[in-house]
Amino acid sequence: MPVTANARKGITVQDSFNIEKVRWQTHAQQLIAVREAVFIVEQKVPVALEWDGLDETAQHLLALSSAGVAVGCARLLGDGSVGRMAVIKLWRGLGVGAALLNSAIAYYRQQGIDVVTLSAQVHAIAFYERFGFKVCSEVYVDAGILHRDMQRIDA
Repeated sequence: MPVTANARKGITVQDSFNIEKVRWQTHAQQLIAVREAVFIVEQKVPVALEWDGLDETAQHLLALSSAGVAVGCARLLGDGSVGRMAVIKLWRGLGVGAALLNSAIAYYRQQGIDVVTLSAQVHAIAFYERFGFKVCSEVYVDAGILHRDMQRIDA
């Protein structure tokens, strides 16, 4: 799904991105680059917590710029859980996160999964609420960051 970015933040009008369904075995390098930049470098998540052994069996979504640069990602587990959703700082606010989340929801619908869950960083709750997710837990700390569980039920 090509999406054209705007000229703000140094991204030119010809820049766009696509969301691709990928596997860890073929796209690990690009997925790692995004997650390291966002979680490990920017958010200071300990390396041991980021790499939890679930990537090899998960489905992944990868946002690639028109130049083929990885700009965002999300991990989809078989139980309807969206995780490790990240967008490179320069690309935030340009629709990459929305495109990733919409693709995740569509993927789970195709799989016949009606309840989609995620662990949201507290600052991102309003973003997820725009897509029909509702908070379903108290605040807790994960990797030193405040989170709340959220779910979306398609009935």
